Amino acid sequence: MEYNLATRMIGDTLQLGLAGLGTVGTGVYETLCRNYELLEARAQISFAVKKVAVNNIHRERDLKIDPALLTSDWRELVDDADIDIIIELIGGTTEAYKLIKAALEAGKPVVTGNKAVLAEYGSELFKLSSEKGTPLYFEASCGGGIPIVQSLQNSLICNKVESIAGIINGTSNYILTSMKDKGMPFREALEQAQALGFAEADPSFDINGWDAAHKALILAMLAYGTPLNPDKIAVYGIERVESVDFVLADRLGYTIKLLVVIKHHAQQDALELRVQPSFVPKDHLLAKVDGVFNAIAVKGDIVGESIFYGRGAGKNPTASAVIGDIVLAMRECRLSGYHTGFQPYTKELSIMPMNETVTPYYVRFRVQDRPGVIAAIAAMFAKYDVDISATTSTNESVDSNGVRWNHLVFMVHACKWVRLKYVLRELTGNENIDRHPVVFRIETFND
Repeated sequence: MEYNLATRMIGDTLQLGLAGLGTVGTGVYETLCRNYELLEARAQISFAVKKVAVNNIHRERDLKIDPALLTSDWRELVDDADIDIIIELIGGTTEAYKLIKAALEAGKPVVTGNKAVLAEYGSELFKLSSEKGTPLYFEASCGGGIPIVQSLQNSLICNKVESIAGIINGTSNYILTSMKDKGMPFREALEQAQALGFAEADPSFDINGWDAAHKALILAMLAYGTPLNPDKIAVYGIERVESVDFVLADRLGYTIKLLVVIKHHAQQDALELRVQPSFVPKDHLLAKVDGVFNAIAVKGDIVGESIFYGRGAGKNPTASAVIGDIVLAMRECRLSGYHTGFQPYTKELSIMPMNETVTPYYVRFRVQDRPGVIAAIAAMFAKYDVDISATTSTNESVDSNGVRWNHLVFMVHACKWVRLKYVLRELTGNENIDRHPVVFRIETFND
C-alpha cells in the first residue's frame, strides 16, 4: 500500500527535505512511499517528506507527488526550521556543494550519493561536518547498492586496511566484458552499452577512469581516515584496450578489468592510489565480475580479504543505499552528540609517486617482422635491469609496403614503474617498433 508522505504531522515525526527528482531521487521517493510501513516498523521512527526541490516544478512527471511539496529553490529546504534532514540528489558539483555546505552550517544532517562533489570538496565538507558536529552520510556515492561505506566504518572498524582493489564502474566493466566474451572492438562495445542504456550519451567520465577515481578517493578517505584531493590519484581509462589484448591475456591466464587499487605502504607511511586497466588472474574472484556488476575486495589485517559484490549503479540499487543512510540519519538524530558520519581522524598521508610503485607488467609492442627486433627490445630491458618472465606473439597484418607487423608481448617481473618508463622511452626512436606500446599492470593480490 502506498503512503502519502505529505500527510504526516510535525512533532515527533522527523521531516525530510529532498533535493532532486532525477532517476535516483525518483527512486528514493517512490521507495519511501511504497515501503513506508516497513521502514517505520524497522526503524521505529515516524518520518515524512516535507519538501522537494526540483529545477522545474511545472514539468510533467510519471511520479505521483503532491504539487504542494515542490519548490524550485533548494534554499527553502535549509531555511525551513521544521526540516530535520536534507537529502542531496541533484548531481553535479557547484550547486550540490553549496547545498551541502549550507545544510551543514545550519546543523542539518545531509545524505548524498554525489561522488563528484565529495571527491572535489570532500576535505572541506568533512572538516565542516566535524566542526559542526553534523553528519554527512554518503553510502550511495561509491558502489551503488553495495554496502561498502558502512562496512568500512563499522563492520571492519577493528582492522587496519592493507589494501582495497575494486571494479567500481559498471559502464567500463560492461564494455570490457563485451570485448572479452564477444570479441568486440572497443568502439562497438561502447555503442552497444549506449544502446542498452548502460552508458551515457557522453561516456567520458566512465571510460576515462574518472568516475572510478572519484569513488576511489572516497574509499581511501574512509579506509585511512584522511582527506584527499583529486590531484593525488593516477588515472588511466580503457580507451586503448584492444581485442588482441584479451586474446593474449586469456592465453597467459588473465583477464582485463578497470581496477581501483589502494594500498598502504607502512614502511613509507604512504598510499598507493591509482585507477587503470589491469591484468587480473582468471582464478581471482574479481576476474569473474562481469557486465554492469561491481565488486570491491578489502584486505584487513584481522579479517583477511573480504569481497563486496552487487550492482554499482541504477535507480533502485542506489535508492536502496540512500534510504539506508536516511534511516541511519534518523536514528542518530535521536542521539544527541553521537553520529557515525565520517570524521577525519588522522594526519594527511603522503601519496606514493607513480614512478615508485611496483608491479609486474604486460608490455605489447607492434613490431615489424624483421631480424634483430626482438633482440633489440630484450637488450633494452636488460640495460635497465628489468627482468623478462615470458614472451609471446601473434601475427597482425601486412601493410601497403608488404611489411609484416606482429604483436610482440613481454611479461615483466615486478619492478618500479620508472625503470620500465626508461625502457619504453629509449625504444621510441626504433623505426621497427610502433611508438605507442601498450602497457598493463599485472595485479597479484598477494602482497
